[in-house]
Amino acid sequence: MSAIALALGCAFAWGCADFLGGFLTKRVPVAAVTVWSQAAGFAALLVWLAIDGFHVGSEAFALGVLGGFGGGIGLAAYYKALAIGTMSIVAPIAACGAVIPFGISLITGERPSELALAGALIALTGAVLASVEEHRSEDEGRRKGVLLGVVAAVALGFFIYFLGLGGQHGTPLSALFGARVGSLSVLLVFALVVRTSLRIARRDVGAAAMVGLIDTSANALFVLASTRGYLSIVSVLASLYPVVPLVAGHVFLKERISWPQRAGVALALGGVAVVAYA
Repeated sequence: MSAIALALGCAFAWGCADFLGGFLTKRVPVAAVTVWSQAAGFAALLVWLAIDGFHVGSEAFALGVLGGFGGGIGLAAYYKALAIGTMSIVAPIAACGAVIPFGISLITGERPSELALAGALIALTGAVLASVEEHRSEDEGRRKGVLLGVVAAVALGFFIYFLGLGGQHGTPLSALFGARVGSLSVLLVFALVVRTSLRIARRDVGAAAMVGLIDTSANALFVLASTRGYLSIVSVLASLYPVVPLVAGHVFLKERISWPQRAGVALALGGVAVVAYA
């Protein structure tokens, strides 16, 4: 399977996990949702490791842990932003994080074709276009959602970069396991510091676990994509995940999609087409 297909599959899976996680966080504390979902993914990776013979590469694991620190912070900020803000606006803001792995990869020597770069920039522009009008909102919850979305963008940008880098410097499983160790550690420390309850109703355990398993699957697709293509390109394509909660928010939560948002979706799809052609 090509790097482009894997990256787009990752974007779809991340988007589904984010929509479900953000929706669940509307009634369950964000710490409980993130910890339980990440724990489910951690358990799945342990099973995978057991089947593989517990072979973990130190370099890929260490890079994964670094990414996981950003992933834990970004995930908590993102789910909280989705819960208190407008889902179809917060999600595109988080996509700005793609600028980080995109920029670092180019600075450190990646040289994709000019056409691929143009397509990636078009796709990224489309993914973040919907965030513009939210800054004019006078709703306190929406403003906080925007701020948390920015925090999530930066943290998740570093997560994507180090996760992809880990996949390029060892086995994908080592990078994935390291990332989950890092993110779960950050979230547990956060829960202890703020003394928040991790209790969750039985009816919500399955949903939280599903979020974590989908997220882990998305991470795996991204690591595989990063080993088969330029990290600068696959990171942008994977960061199209906000399109999923944007559309889902419109369909299931009846959130309005403005013309700038519609234009953003069109640009994102156009950019993907250019990258695929390149």
